[in-house]
Amino acid sequence: MTVSIAVATGRRHVRSIPPARRVRRWLSARLRRLRGARSDAGMSTAEYAIGTVAACAIAAALYKLVTSGVFTDAFTELVNRAFHVI
Repeated sequence: MTVSIAVATGRRHVRSIPPARRVRRWLSARLRRLRGARSDAGMSTAEYAIGTVAACAIAAALYKLVTSGVFTDAFTELVNRAFHVI
């Protein structure tokens, strides 16, 4: 079953909208209204600050690990073994 909806142009032109499309439109409009009051897109300034500090702490820890003697020796040994296999 289709419902005819008159277009608000003053003309007598009528178009049909299938019921499934009407339901989808109604549901998406309803969801937009429900989410509108609570829409919190993105991070706040405090969250950015905490995220930046955490990223810097992880980068510092990785730098210390990579520049340590143990890691350098292990990496050099791994590369040497790889070249000796070839």
